[in-house]
Amino acid sequence: MQKVRVGLVKLGNIGTSPMLDLMLDERAEREDIEFRSVSSGPRMGKEDSKDVAEKILEFNPDLITIISPNPTTPGPSSARDALSETGVPCTVVGDAPGTQITDDLEEAGFGYIFVIADSMIGARKEFLDPTEMALFNADLIKVLSITGALRAVRQEMDKAIESIKSSELYLPRIIVDRDTAAEAAGFENPYAKVKAMSAFEIASKVAELSVEGCFKVQDKEKYIPIVGSAHEMMRTAAQLADEARELEKSKDSVLRKPHADDGKTLSKRKFMETPK
Repeated sequence: MQKVRVGLVKLGNIGTSPMLDLMLDERAEREDIEFRSVSSGPRMGKEDSKDVAEKILEFNPDLITIISPNPTTPGPSSARDALSETGVPCTVVGDAPGTQITDDLEEAGFGYIFVIADSMIGARKEFLDPTEMALFNADLIKVLSITGALRAVRQEMDKAIESIKSSELYLPRIIVDRDTAAEAAGFENPYAKVKAMSAFEIASKVAELSVEGCFKVQDKEKYIPIVGSAHEMMRTAAQLADEARELEKSKDSVLRKPHADDGKTLSKRKFMETPK
């Protein structure tokens, strides 16, 4: 069986970052891929990002994915520059600000997946401690998971991996918005779909408040409540998403799409069924 060597370059963190490789091999049993992830940790300066991007080339990957917040900034840009002349197919995964450079990425030969609801955290020292950071990301990951956003990302990544096997290259070029996510989620219960769509929209608006509170407002009497309200919105979005999942569970209609050992995507609805 041909194995595809997938290299992941993780710069900083968005909600999709810790899930990206795990979604591609959720039981660590796929026989068709090998992984290597390199990370710059929570920071994504120019030199750190460049060094990490160059490090992944030691793995001799067939496919590279760079994931970061705001891919328009100098750090992620330096990582792309370091990989642009290697000839290795590369996809950029990021949040809403990345939609500003889709034309540039296509011209440079990169794929892209930008998840609109993967919103910025409220990074003010008066508010954000490690516990609050973890809680925000837990809520965000729940929203991205249940609304279908992460499934949309996974489906696109699987297409790219399969294309390496067939020598007919496919690089994702997709913006994961509310409707894209809802389609990928595959809800049967219309009320579940409505709740999930609402959760996605609320999560998408969190970035606006976080940006305002972190960069635009300098009076701490004003910016602390602003970033706090952003986190409350994400918590509410997570609760709505959880309600959507529970509605699907109550009708025994949760859509599950596990990977087979050879990488193919299986599917099932009923809890006690075997996926096919």
